[in-house]
Amino acid sequence: MAADLEEKTDRYGALLAEALEEATIAPREGSPMADAAAECYEMASSYLDDGQHFRENDDPVNALASFSYGHAWLDAGARVGLFDVPTDGHLFTVE
Repeated sequence: MAADLEEKTDRYGALLAEALEEATIAPREGSPMADAAAECYEMASSYLDDGQHFRENDDPVNALASFSYGHAWLDAGARVGLFDVPTDGHLFTVE
């Protein structure tokens, strides 16, 4: 069981890091929607940082939760049009 948790934590951390690299803010700069996108992106990035902190401190449960929450911020933002993201592959559930 512990090996499964370790693998899943590593996989979700890598998934969130890759998703952050791929997501770009879609609405025009200065618009309220761009501000909302920036806030969502910051939340996702903060959850990545938190997850890495938990991982470094041998707390894979909270690391996995942080990585999952971070990805949820990005994925939800992509679904409502806050981010331009790839529509193929495994990073987002936009199509």
